[in-house]
Amino acid sequence: MKKHLLTPLLVFLLVTVALAAHNTEEWKSRTIYQVITDRFARTDGSTDDSCEDLHHYCGGTFKGIENNLDYIQQMGFDAIWISPIPENYLEDYHGYGALDWYNVNPRFGGADDLKSLINAMHERDMWMMLDVVANHVAYIDMDFEKVTPFDKEEYYHAKCQINNWNDPNEVEYCRLSNLPDLDQDHPFVRKTLIDWVKWVIKEFDIDGLRIDTVPEVKREFWKEYTDAAGCYAVGEIFNSDTHYLASYQGPVPAVLNYHSFFFTRNLFQDAGESMYQVRDIVNTDNEVFPDPTILGTFADNHDNARYLSFHDDLKNYQNVLVFNFFLQGIPMVYYGTEQAFKGGDDPANREPLWGHMDTNSEMYKFVTNMVKARKDFNVWEHPHVERYVNHDIYAFSRGEVLVAVTNTHNPFGVDVAYLPDSYKEGDILCNILNSENDCTTVSNGSVNIHFDDGEAKVYVPQARLIKE
Repeated sequence: MKKHLLTPLLVFLLVTVALAAHNTEEWKSRTIYQVITDRFARTDGSTDDSCEDLHHYCGGTFKGIENNLDYIQQMGFDAIWISPIPENYLEDYHGYGALDWYNVNPRFGGADDLKSLINAMHERDMWMMLDVVANHVAYIDMDFEKVTPFDKEEYYHAKCQINNWNDPNEVEYCRLSNLPDLDQDHPFVRKTLIDWVKWVIKEFDIDGLRIDTVPEVKREFWKEYTDAAGCYAVGEIFNSDTHYLASYQGPVPAVLNYHSFFFTRNLFQDAGESMYQVRDIVNTDNEVFPDPTILGTFADNHDNARYLSFHDDLKNYQNVLVFNFFLQGIPMVYYGTEQAFKGGDDPANREPLWGHMDTNSEMYKFVTNMVKARKDFNVWEHPHVERYVNHDIYAFSRGEVLVAVTNTHNPFGVDVAYLPDSYKEGDILCNILNSENDCTTVSNGSVNIHFDDGEAKVYVPQARLIKE
């Protein structure tokens, strides 16, 4: 009798656990690949270059992503961040102009295809990060009746435009680019937004969230919203000021590390800039953020011109990538990085990937090796420890991984004597980004790191390299 009573209960518990969104601590081990759903892959696999106007839909779908999960997983990524899913207005391919919140964008394939994608991901132990918006709706100006379910003027703030980004009241109450600004203090709006995020996580088995336009909404709302979501959520605050960014960590679990993003973009394209500034980045993050270990770290994304569009130096770019990837936090890599895409300002930085999925390209292998080092050595379990710094080099460790970056192409070498305790005399360390030609040996308690031409270094113990 007891056996028959327990069996359904156990099944229920197992299903409940399987469908549970993942918390912040669980997300620390994940490595995220960001896609623009409309630009990654088409359902039919076609690769013709027929998308002449990047302001419009180009044909990417959920099924296109599902059909190319191997391409993503073979790089080692175990999470994917996709575009917002509500049906959007006219040609708003990006997903940030919601028209019908409960209707999954049919241009992406609809609800069934989204569920199919997520099921396929979960079968591979890959997690889904969904981009969500709670600040605004589509470009409908004052035609509120077009929006479901926010179809009345009373659901919105009075029409005004954000002109002064230093005025919090204006940022929270006025429109971003004339997008109708929802009033989260209205009981219906507040309840509906919170009910929606709970619904979408449960309905589609979402694992985590990226939240758009965080400063445009009051902090109190975000605390209630993210508590209701019950999973890791990382918010977008498009600002480099560390104190301003940190003021939102708490209302949301984590934020995108725009401090490091902007700082390193400048630092790694000018050899005249001192690498001592990297120390300042790390120290400031540690002093100001409540928890810098869960920030979203990145070198490119959909809101900024790709690094290679304004500084076409692959070695410098690889250093930017490596530093931000191994910096404390949860790394996010923008699609096309692995093919050295060079798109400029939006929408040029949202170019289609189809026709360019070359798994033998230099950057595809580079990204694969970065991810491999992070996962093989459980980098997230270890603190960031500075090991050496001078004008031309910054070196730090995360456990057994020793990272060294530079912004100069001039050849030089340094002896690093402050090493991780796990390194022993005679140990051979190899740069996983070039392990056949770049190894060094621990001798007299130090290692010599030599740069030939500005290459990034990610050293790991040769004895622990996992052979493919």
